[in-house]
Amino acid sequence: MAENSKDLKDTPNETLLNIKVLPEPKKDSAIVKCLRKNCCIPQRWVFGILAHIGLCSAYTMRVSLNLAITQMVNRTNFQNNHYNPDACPSDSILNVTKIIRKPYANFDWDEETQGFLLSGFYYGYILTQFLGGYLAEKFDGKWTLGIGLLSTAILTFLTPIVIRTGGPTWLFILRVLQGIAGGPTIPGIMIMMSRWTPPHERSLQGALIFGGPQTGNIFGAFMSGILLADGRDWANVFYFFGAFGIFWFILWTLLCYNEANQHPFISHEELEHLNKVIPRADETSRKDPVPWKAILRSPAAWALLFAGIGHDWGFYTMVSDLPKYMHDVLKFNIATTGALTCLPYVAKWFFSFLFGITCDYGIKRKWYSVRIGRIIYTTIGTALPATCIILASYSGCNRTAAITCFILAMGLMGAYVSGMKVNTLDVAPNYAGSVTAFINTFTTLCGIISPYLIGLLTPDSTLVQWRRAFWICFLIMMISNIVYALLAKGKQQWWDDVRKLGYPSDWKHGPIIKEVVDKTESDKLCETEVNREPNTIEKQ
Repeated sequence: MAENSKDLKDTPNETLLNIKVLPEPKKDSAIVKCLRKNCCIPQRWVFGILAHIGLCSAYTMRVSLNLAITQMVNRTNFQNNHYNPDACPSDSILNVTKIIRKPYANFDWDEETQGFLLSGFYYGYILTQFLGGYLAEKFDGKWTLGIGLLSTAILTFLTPIVIRTGGPTWLFILRVLQGIAGGPTIPGIMIMMSRWTPPHERSLQGALIFGGPQTGNIFGAFMSGILLADGRDWANVFYFFGAFGIFWFILWTLLCYNEANQHPFISHEELEHLNKVIPRADETSRKDPVPWKAILRSPAAWALLFAGIGHDWGFYTMVSDLPKYMHDVLKFNIATTGALTCLPYVAKWFFSFLFGITCDYGIKRKWYSVRIGRIIYTTIGTALPATCIILASYSGCNRTAAITCFILAMGLMGAYVSGMKVNTLDVAPNYAGSVTAFINTFTTLCGIISPYLIGLLTPDSTLVQWRRAFWICFLIMMISNIVYALLAKGKQQWWDDVRKLGYPSDWKHGPIIKEVVDKTESDKLCETEVNREPNTIEKQ
């Protein structure tokens, strides 16, 4: 051994560099071994639960101003009822002047100013959809999503200070910044799902994760009612939901990872399973530019866009204007309106899980293909709610029938997650963030246009005026569903991994990445170069 050591010492450094030393495999610590062995919840479901809570937090922060502004504005509400032949009778006492005293209402903002402030979030939200998708795909979905929601939480926590310092101008700027920070949320979620969710679990996992907004709406309304009760300071709403978002970020940082191969204590069985069933591009393909040339020419991408527009038009109509319809048309008092507004979200939360289980089960048992399954559940989540909305408008002043139709409409929208929403992962697992950003950029416009258009169509809030608005909603949802059914795909598209799948025979628009051309053309090129000058192949 001594002689060997001496020989090594006398050996030149150049020779030592040629000795191949194999690294020792990293051994798990006792804590990691314990976690790998005893963690009873698979890590992909830990991700799903925390993603659900993250979206819940995102939506509570998004609507926190909507809830708190009622206690921020010091305005006397005069309710003078008058007879209208196209309106429902009211249970309230006629010609009542209702004075509401709010000890912390220090602002005198008119309706126009309030609407302007509430819309500020969406002006920022629409700006960072593509940026969020790009960052999640090229760098890290975990931190793109996490830092975005953390920034939103910090801004939410600082909202009372900003309002009291700079008034409505500073508040609007802050709301735009919140939207910018929240823009990458859904693209980041989709990229994380593409790396953690097996194809046969996408519907159920999607139902779990995208049930977060429903939980957020319910949890936000419930907690805000407690925090604002008995004349408490409206600032408590922003402090609570901001702190809740920061707490979520800590859990997200500690328990979730960008992909299974980076997770320090995932079980070996789950890791092997995820690496086997989840399609992933190689590292070289991940560095390729987003193939927008192919995406914008892809029927599958346009199918997703049309389905998203149809669903979101109906969804934003329900979210933004259902409380107004129940209060102004059906004449429910404000307390009853608030309670009934939660029921559609509870229905959607329940049905999304039910449809998620049945969709995955049907695909697993091969009752239908992935494509047909997505079309079936997108139709359930679009055409049936559109029909329920129309039936509600023709139920007249029958409150029970109208509310039942609205609850069914929102509940059936839960099938949309098992349809179009997770279909993005079927057709583009590697570019799910960019495709989602492409869709969300246009569907966010529905949230801006729909309430404004309904306001123009219903100046007097009569049944006849609202029926026209609902017919427009019905037509948009039905047309979008027909387009989706005709164009939808169920398999990974070639442009999502052109290195692996190659170019289609009818593609005539040039290469979508720099390093690779069509396999057939590449083979012909190589043969030509061999015949001309063999050395040129080495140069290429």
